[in-house]
Amino acid sequence: MTGSTGATDRCWWQRPPTCAATLCQHQLVADRVRRTPLAPQPESGVAALEINTPHGPARALLHAADKPMGALILGHGANGGVSAPDLLAVTDVALSARFSVALVEQPYLVAGRRSPAPARQLDAAWTAVVKRLRESELSGLPLIVGGRSAGARVACRTAADTGALAVLCLAFPLHAPGRSGPASKTRQPELDSVQVPTLVVQGARDPFGMPRASPTRSVVTVPGNHSLKADLDAVTAAVRDWLGSITS
Repeated sequence: MTGSTGATDRCWWQRPPTCAATLCQHQLVADRVRRTPLAPQPESGVAALEINTPHGPARALLHAADKPMGALILGHGANGGVSAPDLLAVTDVALSARFSVALVEQPYLVAGRRSPAPARQLDAAWTAVVKRLRESELSGLPLIVGGRSAGARVACRTAADTGALAVLCLAFPLHAPGRSGPASKTRQPELDSVQVPTLVVQGARDPFGMPRASPTRSVVTVPGNHSLKADLDAVTAAVRDWLGSITS
């Protein structure tokens, strides 16, 4: 690794010793919740919350830390869900650092649609979910927002509106895959607009490009491509170190 600088009843998450040992369990929970909307999962310690937004109901899978010192809210990519391996691995790291974690499914995904909604709808729905969680389950906790791929873009665009103290980006899609020339459309301004500390964890072979670092933004390169599955240990190590720096 190299670096440049109405809701259902809650259930309490029993923190596992390692993230790698529980990826399959997390996958089963996320898949089961998607098949049975609003179904709480008491055996898993995850509460499934339906949250109304201007564009239909979203869903948050809430992993509550024991005596939390902060909150982390993460969004999914455009063509995937909250069961992505990097999201689940980071969830375990955050729980071990005493952050309660909410994995948010956008309304289009909850409704069973494959095509993502327009950016303005994604942003409005995300902001509504964050506001609702900050007023209830995550009330009073310092907040970090983020996500993978398209979810990271949403978190960046809305960072000021959500009042986040930091932003975590997993596999930020800097440009369309393979289009890195001068004429290509870049999303770097979305990152540059964030005024709070930001971590970008990016695969060394990510076809969506490599974002620039800045005085407030660290970019950590890990083995692999856009999925970040090649070396989850490197991903979690980067996030663990960064969370420690944010909370110290």
